Amino acid sequence: MNADDVREALERARKAQPAWAQRSVGERAKFVQRALAILIERQDRIVEIVMRESGKPASEALMIDVFAACDAMTYWSKHAPRILRPERKRLHGMLRFMKKLEIVYRPLGVVGVISPWNGPVILSLNPTVQALLAGNTVLLKPSEVTPFSGQIVGDLFSAAGLPEGVLTVLTGDGETGAALVAAGVDKISFTGSVATGRRVAVACAERLIPCTLELGGKDPMIVCADADLDAAAGGAVAGGFLNTGQYCCGTERVYVMEEVADLFTEKVVARARALRQADVGEFDVGAMFWPRQLEIVERHVEEAKARGAQVLVGGRRNPALKGLYYEPTVMSGVSDDMALMREETFGPVLPIVRVRDVEEAIARANDTSYGLGANVWTRDTKRGREIALRIDSGSVCINDMTMTYGATEAPFGGRKDSGVGQVNGSLGPRGYAYAQPILTDRFGGRQAAKHYPYSREKDEGMKKFIRFLFGSPLARWLS
Repeated sequence: MNADDVREALERARKAQPAWAQRSVGERAKFVQRALAILIERQDRIVEIVMRESGKPASEALMIDVFAACDAMTYWSKHAPRILRPERKRLHGMLRFMKKLEIVYRPLGVVGVISPWNGPVILSLNPTVQALLAGNTVLLKPSEVTPFSGQIVGDLFSAAGLPEGVLTVLTGDGETGAALVAAGVDKISFTGSVATGRRVAVACAERLIPCTLELGGKDPMIVCADADLDAAAGGAVAGGFLNTGQYCCGTERVYVMEEVADLFTEKVVARARALRQADVGEFDVGAMFWPRQLEIVERHVEEAKARGAQVLVGGRRNPALKGLYYEPTVMSGVSDDMALMREETFGPVLPIVRVRDVEEAIARANDTSYGLGANVWTRDTKRGREIALRIDSGSVCINDMTMTYGATEAPFGGRKDSGVGQVNGSLGPRGYAYAQPILTDRFGGRQAAKHYPYSREKDEGMKKFIRFLFGSPLARWLS
């Protein structure tokens, strides 16, 4: 769709938004529940579409895109009415006797959602549902790599009877996305690369509209000497190769204590070697989504090999398969100045680094421009929490791969180059609204007339009142 198509869609969304906002959150939630029922009925077809577009295994399409979508729709339709309910706040000091405060969460208007290709259904649906429940209309622009998967979201809500203009799917590439940002929406929710996210941020700043940016990651994994090595090895393989390594909070760097490094690496290699890669039937590791990403993976691995890193398993395109298949790869002997350790690889490559102690692991984990997720493995969960508090990342998981996005109650977002803002938790739906305080005077406004215009007599009275109200610990406590 071109810029004219986007503008026309925006006009329809603007016309539909006031009536949609007039409905209660509970009424809007009924549309989400109907769409959920349709999704459940169509789950086999949805899995088929996602597999065809992405090359991922059926199990991952079912888990990442169908199960997660069902969970999100169920959660938000149940909890959004509470999260978005007007709140009465008790004021402090003397104001509590004179004023009443209510905070109302009002929709922003029209929200533009730009979603990526690696979780094409869930990463399109989750922000869309939150924005709709907050009373906005939505223009959804899915990735050009997975347009049919993105269209699923529009089809579900259309079948659920969503009013015309409330949700429109815009198909197209980066030009369509740029047209959406420039069209005049009231917020942009973007999930994608750091480079594109910067451009979106600049464009939104020029228009003085808010944006949420969920960008790339280079998630570290720290394996302590007391960790359950079988569990940690399983977590490393799942974190590194799930979705063919193509998800923002995938494990891309492993720091393991040297006293257990050999045994841990042996266990990881054995698990990686046993993974099945195919294009039909049952398999564990699918294809890369598109050639551009495969080229990045190959560049990172080849550069690391040329500089002395060792490939322990994998390290090449799969010669037995046609298409964009790269073997699950485990590497050692890497250094922090390699592109493999500095840039987002976003593929099935797991570099393992031996470290002397936890202090070195934390320092090297933080030595990155990214800060999305991290995970720590130890039998001592108290110590694990202490380590987590020292890692500069948006979230940390202890004894699990990074899966915070799946814990819907938890705010999810990144630090540094990994993004701006957070999604999910109570911040999720409220991020698509503005908090409007309504302050009501308890005495009909008579107080204002007493203080204006000014006089020296009134100033002296105010000075005495300040000394009384703030001049002693007891008075400060009371106020």
